[in-house]
Amino acid sequence: MSNEYRPYISQEQSMKEISFKAIFLGIIMAIVLGAANAYLGLMVGMTVAATFPAAVIAMAVLRPFKGTILEENFARTTGAVGEALAAGAIFTIPAFLMTGVWTKFDFVKSSMLMLVGGILGVFLITLIRRTLVEDADLPFPESVACAEMVKIGQKAGSGASYMFWAMGLGSLIEFFTSENGIRAIKPFVSTVFKIPGLSRTAYLDADNVEIYKAAPMKGRMFIESPAANAAMTGVGYIIGPKLAALTFSGGVLGWLFLMPILLFISGDLGSLVSKFDGNWTDMAISAYNAQIKPIAVGAMLVGAFFTLFKMRKSLITGIGRSIFDVKKARSGVTTETLRTDKDLPFPSVIVAIIALIIPMVFLYNIFTHSIGSSFVSAIVMIVMGLLFAAVAGYLVGIIGSSSNPISGLTLTTLLIAALMMVLMGQTGDEGIKAVLGVAAVVCCVAGVAGDMIQDWKVGHILGATPWRMQIGGLIGVVAAALTLTFSLQLLHNNFEGGIGGASLPAPQAGLMAAMAKGIVGGEMAWPLVLAGMLLAVVLILIGSPSPMLIAVGMYLPFRATACIFFGGLLKYFLDRSLTKKNSTAKGKEIVENTGLLLASGLIAGQALTGIITAGLKGLKIEMPESLNNPWLALLIYFALGFILIYFPYKRMVSAGEFEKSTEEGS
Repeated sequence: MSNEYRPYISQEQSMKEISFKAIFLGIIMAIVLGAANAYLGLMVGMTVAATFPAAVIAMAVLRPFKGTILEENFARTTGAVGEALAAGAIFTIPAFLMTGVWTKFDFVKSSMLMLVGGILGVFLITLIRRTLVEDADLPFPESVACAEMVKIGQKAGSGASYMFWAMGLGSLIEFFTSENGIRAIKPFVSTVFKIPGLSRTAYLDADNVEIYKAAPMKGRMFIESPAANAAMTGVGYIIGPKLAALTFSGGVLGWLFLMPILLFISGDLGSLVSKFDGNWTDMAISAYNAQIKPIAVGAMLVGAFFTLFKMRKSLITGIGRSIFDVKKARSGVTTETLRTDKDLPFPSVIVAIIALIIPMVFLYNIFTHSIGSSFVSAIVMIVMGLLFAAVAGYLVGIIGSSSNPISGLTLTTLLIAALMMVLMGQTGDEGIKAVLGVAAVVCCVAGVAGDMIQDWKVGHILGATPWRMQIGGLIGVVAAALTLTFSLQLLHNNFEGGIGGASLPAPQAGLMAAMAKGIVGGEMAWPLVLAGMLLAVVLILIGSPSPMLIAVGMYLPFRATACIFFGGLLKYFLDRSLTKKNSTAKGKEIVENTGLLLASGLIAGQALTGIITAGLKGLKIEMPESLNNPWLALLIYFALGFILIYFPYKRMVSAGEFEKSTEEGS
């Protein structure tokens, strides 16, 4: 591999990489993309890798200022890590509130957890950077695609305009649909259908004596349309029709299959109807939260471990390579001194890693009030952090950052930490805080490590200097860690129900909260969780793809999964049209890149406007409620469908990247 390695910028060439404008832009992107992805992740349970949008923004902003390709690379590396840290934070930090051990976000503790986790992620993946990026067996699909996009952008238009005007459209849609904006549009359908035919039913024993009488009821089924939501449509478009359909199937399973059964067989339905004054919609949502969500938690638990089991060979290989590379580095074996091979000094990295353990011992001691438990927590944190940094890096090399299973890795850490706390007699709120504190750091480590190795592979292809990119990662981590807590608190305070409510369900954080509270605090609906675990086992036995994704779909609001499915359908129809047009490989690449930029723009635009409108509400600036008309949602569906299909297709046709004979024959 080393003999064939020819970076875009030669190893001998000296080119400016670190500059004030690159650092400044990188910091702004880290803060903005981190906040935007925090909002998105809390809303739909998944984030979008920021490597591509950060690359487009860096090219668009720095080129007028005569920025070099390596300055663009530095800005992208610094900015993209904000999304990775946000992913780690939102999967765990909100769980402190959802378990009740915090009443509001603690800025100092939250920032320290994110800061230590992010910095550890950068340092730990630095130890094995060379092994991973030079491994010919690791395809790094997203890194290669991003590097090619950057190269093409040096010669022609980068397509940044598509992303920026899509951001504008996403912002506009959010402003007119958000509960914090001008509430002019809402989902098209949100109702409870009445199903006639069920009445009071008496159950008799062998002697015809009435032993049980169900409450008087009529059959009903709660259903919603896809939300008029640009971000969720963009998510469905990016993940594609297969994954979007899997997510939606979870919503169908939970809301349209399990929920009606729950309502029909409930023996206490009369009291529920009375409690909610006959409001069947509120009753259905309340029953769903109490009965169906624990089933989804159990299914997510088994799904996460099944995902790790399927990746066991890759995990073992990644761990082995990590251990081997650390031993090799400790022996002092190094011969390469080229610019493109220079990492941060190994001794300094090791000292920094050890030094970061000290403040965490003090923080865990604040959580547990036990020096023994705090040391155990710190040991679990560093061991699992090193392990999962290697695992995350290796998996990103195979499947890309967008598919990095950090929630599964974090859940494994949480279970180990929870069992350790129980064995040490650390129960109650103190034990829950320690468990979530360990999980938060490791989750940030896994997220940042995966994102960093993806960006460093891009830099490896382009010919950037590794130690400079590592500095960029540290700058981005600090910027995001010191600002994300404000975004989380803002969203929690100014969305109805806060984090964990219908608007921001935060499924991964809910899972972490349920597991921590269930194991350490002894407060879990274990029969329902067990039922969910058995449901996931059934899905595995019948060969269902991604039981974890189906479980996440069960946990999310139905309108969210339906909208994600809508985005997946748009991608499906676009792919079908490309097949009929018989487009060339280059044409498909044009469509893929253009669609990715448009979808990313929609997501970023809505997410940023969601943060802004939440801030306006926090300042007591109320927006007027105007039409609140569900029919206007149809216009949004048509608009999103049009731009996500028409513009990528048009750009391919304009480039002439399709078989001419097929066009003439048609």
